[in-house]
Amino acid sequence: MYSFRELTKAAKKETEGKEYRLAVLGNCATQFLAQTISGYAHLEGMNLKVHDADYNQIEAQLIDPGSETYGFDPDYILLYLAPDKLYEEFMELKADERSGFADSVMQRLSSFWDMISGRSKAEILQMGFSEIDDRAFGNFGNRVPVSFNYQLRKLNWLLEEAESKRAGIYPVDLLSIQISLGNERFYDPVLYYNAKVNIALDSWGYVARQVYEVTRALQGHVKKCVVLDLDNTLWGGVIGDDGLAGIEIGELGRGHVFTDLQLWLKQLKDRGILLAVCSKNNEDTAKEPFLKHEEMVLRLSDFAIFVANWEDKASNIRYIQQTLNIGMDSLVFIDDNPFERNLVRSMIPEICVPELPNDPAQYLSFLQGCNLFETASYSSEDADRTGMYQAEAKRRESEAAFASMDDYLISLDMEGYAAPFDELHYPRIAQLTQRSNQFNLRTVRYTEEDIARIASDDKYVTLYYMLKDKFGDHGLVSVVIMERTTDEEFFIDTWLMSCRVLKRGMEEFIINRLVEEAVYKGAKRIKAEYIPTPKNKMVEHIYDEMGFDCIGEGLYSLDIDKFNKLKTYIIEVRQNGQR
Repeated sequence: MYSFRELTKAAKKETEGKEYRLAVLGNCATQFLAQTISGYAHLEGMNLKVHDADYNQIEAQLIDPGSETYGFDPDYILLYLAPDKLYEEFMELKADERSGFADSVMQRLSSFWDMISGRSKAEILQMGFSEIDDRAFGNFGNRVPVSFNYQLRKLNWLLEEAESKRAGIYPVDLLSIQISLGNERFYDPVLYYNAKVNIALDSWGYVARQVYEVTRALQGHVKKCVVLDLDNTLWGGVIGDDGLAGIEIGELGRGHVFTDLQLWLKQLKDRGILLAVCSKNNEDTAKEPFLKHEEMVLRLSDFAIFVANWEDKASNIRYIQQTLNIGMDSLVFIDDNPFERNLVRSMIPEICVPELPNDPAQYLSFLQGCNLFETASYSSEDADRTGMYQAEAKRRESEAAFASMDDYLISLDMEGYAAPFDELHYPRIAQLTQRSNQFNLRTVRYTEEDIARIASDDKYVTLYYMLKDKFGDHGLVSVVIMERTTDEEFFIDTWLMSCRVLKRGMEEFIINRLVEEAVYKGAKRIKAEYIPTPKNKMVEHIYDEMGFDCIGEGLYSLDIDKFNKLKTYIIEVRQNGQR
């Protein structure tokens, strides 16, 4: 972790790249918070400008549309209510009024969120509450509503409940840092009473990292797949030497260590992280524990792809990445062997390779502490992501049996569906805008709150697309947002698509349907734009391929009267189920 001095020194430097803006508002002194966030972002290569609002001016800054905070035009606003200041407020109440303290603070926070949403495009980062136990009631304070300990814990619970029900609020978990570091490292009473700063200097780096990681996730930088070694990583021992009965898993030897690691990996899989195997082994031998060992938590069905052979691991990881068709920087490689870790790091610099501790008992706590899987969204489709990729592997196997691509595409019996944005799909639509980097023409990020606003605004035409075939359902794979710029012209604000469905006629299906929708809305022309990023070069010429005319660098136009419907083997299914 970076030291306080390193962070404050780095905060004074400039960083190149796309600029993001964060405003920090608190009921306490927040200069250290602002400086360390800025420094952390700089050291990690993010061009983040941070505005530190005046001391204890949250309400004044948010009420006034002309305040410095809104004038800064932030992408993110971080709200921080220090529990020490809340304690002072709590003690100013009469004893019989204290049981309603948490509810009143939560109402205040909700009003802050409302003001920000009404006056700014900024996404809201809400700091949770670290704990103060005044011991006024001892342990009994946990059940006494008029104790501060009770009210502070209730407030954290109310906050989590409110965040779960409201789009556009992103939690920053301060309590987890306090628990991890211990209160003696986290809190410095001398610093607080001299400078009204309630977090110890050496702990600010951990807080800054939490804020940085949330903003990174909101920018679409997320990990999507864990590539796993097997021997001495998922179980103790070597399956080829020790045999099925000799490997450590479950109750045998240190088996509990590996069982807990597998339980955590299973949890990642259930929330949408892909699991893959990359093992130096005979394939039959490598698969045996998953098929026959009763105490294995993970099974073959939990893996999107399973690669076991005697090739070097860097080559196998490239094969895994190409098969899954996701960015190499979205992979995490976990292997107990330092030689293999160093090999992969040196040959594939983009991949994340955690330096595992020597003792397997420390694997899980180390990996959890790395917080590699920060996310800003979750949708119901995430739970079945592995199944979607397994079906994709079957499609690739089937493709090899056909003489032509057309014959193969016809054989898939593809059905497409398109519809305007609806509330049920807001989370998935927002998630795609935040996570899609490769097939994304303008790379504009939207929150659920943004998507809801756009869907209800008549100046926008919105479409989400779904695809299924004989192998399975791809789910929601593409999003289009068109903005009406004149009575007869639309502009494609957003067009993104999952790379899983590339080159199957989905691109053509999308354009056919959006043109149809534009005609229905009275459009004569559709304008579009391609904004290059380091990751979306694959769609550099997509508008040329779809029949648009280039009218300037990255700018395109389609005359609808001259548009000829594009060829696709995808059959459209309408809302009434008719084809």
